[in-house]
Amino acid sequence: MQTRITLDVEGDLIQQIEAYAREKNKSISQIVTDYFQDIARQKKNNPIPPVTQSLIGILQNHQINEDDYKQHLTDKYL
Repeated sequence: MQTRITLDVEGDLIQQIEAYAREKNKSISQIVTDYFQDIARQKKNNPIPPVTQSLIGILQNHQINEDDYKQHLTDKYL
């Protein structure tokens, strides 16, 4: 089932997209569809590795101070 969507795009970019579509012999709709399908395919093919998954939310209940982190980087690299 196809559904229409509306995109807000700058005028200069629209001209570039139209030129690209003509060059590729595709409609803008097909280019957008191809792009979204590519994103979906990448997400399926690149699941989050277990180590990274285990780290998600680990600092959720900790107070993280940006100044402390900046000081850490200063001490480490300078």
